[in-house]
Amino acid sequence: MMSRVVRPAQGVLFVHSAPRALSPHVEWAAGRALGTAVNFDWSEQPVYRGLMRAEFHWEGDAGSGARIASALRGWEQLRYEVSEDPTPGSDGARWMHTPELGVYFAQTDIAGNTVIGEDRIRYAMEIAGSDPVELHRELRLALGQAWDDELEPFRHASDFAPVVWLHQVG
Repeated sequence: MMSRVVRPAQGVLFVHSAPRALSPHVEWAAGRALGTAVNFDWSEQPVYRGLMRAEFHWEGDAGSGARIASALRGWEQLRYEVSEDPTPGSDGARWMHTPELGVYFAQTDIAGNTVIGEDRIRYAMEIAGSDPVELHRELRLALGQAWDDELEPFRHASDFAPVVWLHQVG
């Protein structure tokens, strides 16, 4: 009988926005994915009043990041990111979710860079043909740029990175 080798892994779950009532359910889902109870330090999300945010550094076995992202996938009102650091024998990974865009997944290298596979690049080139604007669009899609663009205001809206909100007058 072969025994399963468990490789330790670690990463971060950033819940950028969650309705207050959903907060304990998010903790429960993440804890279930990790196999242990967890408690997050929730704070108000200044981008949208009434929403909460949390950052949770997790430890588990390799693949825990995928289990966390999968556990949160069904709640469309959440904005979150899950990262799993690379370990010997497994790539790093990153999942991003927004209500408007759904889930984005990418492998990451040791420095945290998104790794785009050869087949995805070839597909972008095939779709774009000789149109450089279309190639640019396809590569931005492959890199998850739309998710980064949507999540960026939420990333910076913490106590340590104050945001200055500009209001249109008129």
